Amino acid sequence: MTTRNKLNVRSASTDITHLHPDAAQALVEGTHGDPFAVLGPHEVDHEMVVRAFLPRAIGVELLERDSDRVMTRLQPGQVPDLFVGRLDRLAPYRLRIRWPHGEEVVEDPYAFGPLLGDLDLYLIGEGNHRELGTCLGAQMMTIDGVEGVRFAVWAPNARRVSVVGEFCQWDGRRYPMRQRQPTGVWEIFIPGLAEGSVYKYELVGQQGLLPLKADPVARATQSPPETGSVVAAPLSHDWQDQAWMDERAERHGADAPISVYEVHAASWRRHGGDEGELYSWGDLAQWLIPYVKEMGFTHIELLPIMEHPFGGSWGYQPLSQFAPSGRFGKPQEFAAFVDACHQAGIGVILDWVPAHFPTDPHGLARFDGTALYEYQDPREGFHQDWNTYIYNLGRHEVHGFMLASALYWLKHFHVDALRVDAVASMLYRNYSRQEGEWIPNRHGGQENLEAIDFLTHLNEVVGEEAPGAIMIAEESTAWPGVSRPVSEGGLGFNYKWNMGWMHDTLTYMSEDPLYRSYHHGELTFSLVYAFSERFMLPISHDEVVHGKGSLINKMPGDRWQQFANLRACLSLMWTHPGKKLLFMGCELAQFREWSHDRELDWFLLADSEHQGISDLVRDLNGLYTSEPALHELDCVPEGFEWVVGDDAQNSVLAWLRWSRDGEPVLVVINLTPQTLSNYGVGVPTAGYWQECFNSNARTYGGTGAGNDGGRESEACESHGHPFTLSLHLPPLGAVMLKPGKAALT
Repeated sequence: MTTRNKLNVRSASTDITHLHPDAAQALVEGTHGDPFAVLGPHEVDHEMVVRAFLPRAIGVELLERDSDRVMTRLQPGQVPDLFVGRLDRLAPYRLRIRWPHGEEVVEDPYAFGPLLGDLDLYLIGEGNHRELGTCLGAQMMTIDGVEGVRFAVWAPNARRVSVVGEFCQWDGRRYPMRQRQPTGVWEIFIPGLAEGSVYKYELVGQQGLLPLKADPVARATQSPPETGSVVAAPLSHDWQDQAWMDERAERHGADAPISVYEVHAASWRRHGGDEGELYSWGDLAQWLIPYVKEMGFTHIELLPIMEHPFGGSWGYQPLSQFAPSGRFGKPQEFAAFVDACHQAGIGVILDWVPAHFPTDPHGLARFDGTALYEYQDPREGFHQDWNTYIYNLGRHEVHGFMLASALYWLKHFHVDALRVDAVASMLYRNYSRQEGEWIPNRHGGQENLEAIDFLTHLNEVVGEEAPGAIMIAEESTAWPGVSRPVSEGGLGFNYKWNMGWMHDTLTYMSEDPLYRSYHHGELTFSLVYAFSERFMLPISHDEVVHGKGSLINKMPGDRWQQFANLRACLSLMWTHPGKKLLFMGCELAQFREWSHDRELDWFLLADSEHQGISDLVRDLNGLYTSEPALHELDCVPEGFEWVVGDDAQNSVLAWLRWSRDGEPVLVVINLTPQTLSNYGVGVPTAGYWQECFNSNARTYGGTGAGNDGGRESEACESHGHPFTLSLHLPPLGAVMLKPGKAALT
């Protein structure tokens, strides 16, 4: 046995086995707040007393652990289901329990002393326990030679917390936990419990019994619609990705090509079509990874895979911040998926949601009967847009909970980046609120100082704890310095989604070409601020749902023009400064809006026009990766030079992209359906300029009209350059040229 407990409630009876009547009745009612004070072994007046409270048991014996010798038979206590006995001396024992249906031999959970160390408790209270995922929750371990599961949960305002499951017939009186003050963490070690056991917590709050709660730090869960937490073995994976991990900091640099394929794992592909079973992590490793590799993307970004009760939220209302969704397999299988991505040279980005959480009664909402994880006042703690609660990041323990979640994915699963969702809603206390619906900060301002402190701390800690990993902000306002280091007054993210570019570009492309000349500034404006942050250009899932139409359906004109417009739009995106992100299905040019309830329209690839868009995206990725001018100076103004930015009448844009070594690539885009012949564009060097890309190529579904492989420059000054190329600009087309040699004929 470990530490012996001292009885803190003396009996009024002369029989030392008796409890105070109030304590005995509290056990029966399941309201005793300190069960370790009365259950298990205790020394009373120099004698040993052992108590066990076992609802529905018929009889109990104490067996010596080493020999199974009967040490004593416990007698019925003063209340039903309580069993009590004396021992001459205390030795390691087990309980042999007779139930109506049979017999069971188990260790006594109440024979084990305090479990969590003082340092763990201190760090939890301080909000800086960076390994919370291996501290709280259900941890399989061996204590004093006994195998079992240690449970620990933070619930400081609860009167009683119990672990419940089939292993105790969901009776909260069987395994009430010990509270560790002053942190408010409850703990218990349940011997013999195995991997895969389903459990929840039963809490008694100040106002009475609460709904059963899933474990906030569960590392595995039941697959929805079930809501139980699952005991998971410690993550054990033989990682084979050291080469990737050694190189990923370089792969994530501002001068590196980063092209992201955004994926909703439940609807990319399914067994048997739309109504079929979801792909597992093993299936995705088999099919998604080769596809992404073939298409030339450098990273996969997964919509949130943290367990979420409602599939229609696409993961953006998660409740288990430490558990990969049970929809796709076990945590070990997700680790294997990440490892397989890395071995294929592909990075993994996870969407992560620290801004809000759903109100489901089995989740974090009013977890211990109080506003524990959320703000108490709905003006601070409730998102009207999403009907969700807002994390109270000003509370140390909540700050630490979310910090540990981020680190858990980055360190334990080798995830390469977190894309932090809804950052704007975190930064502003008046986000999407009218006057009188929000509470100013302590200085009277609109900034959420607690969230700012959290984000800056998070980004600094990630830099320390997960070298080479990066943080990406979905932030839609003009907040300054989102991707500036914290040491320079910024928030410390590595990249920021360029929502302004996305909005302006899609708005422009939806205009009839007849009227585009009046909207020319919508395409040129992004270059005014393009280098104020390190940007990622996103065409994400949000742009192809909720009646917005699919990407190709945003394009005006007849069918040919729609496809040509889409080719031009994608070409513009891949040649514009900034890293790239494209949502799955856009590369198929599917006409139906994306739906999370069915797979992508893969059958479209049998059509040459749709296959042409897929080939175009593949080739754009190839050029983006292989041409240093298209990525090396992505985030600095030296990498971009306007050549033609003011030809609104013809809706023509032309610019040069420069490599670090001064090698240029010329991009020219004609956004009208008219062919423009002999269009002069100034260039910096003499000689032959090879046409290395034409979105109007026949292989992509175009007419094939272009520049016949390239053009020889003329010694004629134009657009501030000493030479001029006379180009044939295909309708709704983009061409790229670079200095080179003419092909031999």
